[in-house]
Amino acid sequence: MSQSISTSPKINKIKLDFKDSKYATGRRKKSIAKVWVKKGTGNIHVNGLKMSDYFKRPVHQIIVTRPLEISQVASSYDVKCSVRGGGLSGQAGAIILGISKALISHDNNLKKNLKKDKLTTRDSRVVERKKYGHRKARRSFQFSKR
Repeated sequence: MSQSISTSPKINKIKLDFKDSKYATGRRKKSIAKVWVKKGTGNIHVNGLKMSDYFKRPVHQIIVTRPLEISQVASSYDVKCSVRGGGLSGQAGAIILGISKALISHDNNLKKNLKKDKLTTRDSRVVERKKYGHRKARRSFQFSKR
């Protein structure tokens, strides 16, 4: 009998209690993020993992924490996100919008700073569809006279 040994490390998903928290939904490209925000110590969990385990690139980590940094409440709120669809950049953008909306529903005084940095509006840009007779959405095939 042969046994296969898995070499990938197992990361335990953490169960979180988010009763009496505020909920908001964020969307970007094909990604949809469900976000819960409550008073806490500044922990951010994405799909049951710590944010640093889910988003390996520092750019994505900075992007996700941006609404908390701008409103200067990074260490006073816990965030739980459930995100699906799209790639990591789209998911990070969806989480930003979700966190911003949830923070505003928690404390309406934060809206001024978040709106000034355009974190409360949905970025509606999506990938344009491929057209018939083209290589991509707008790129044509190479023209050859002979």
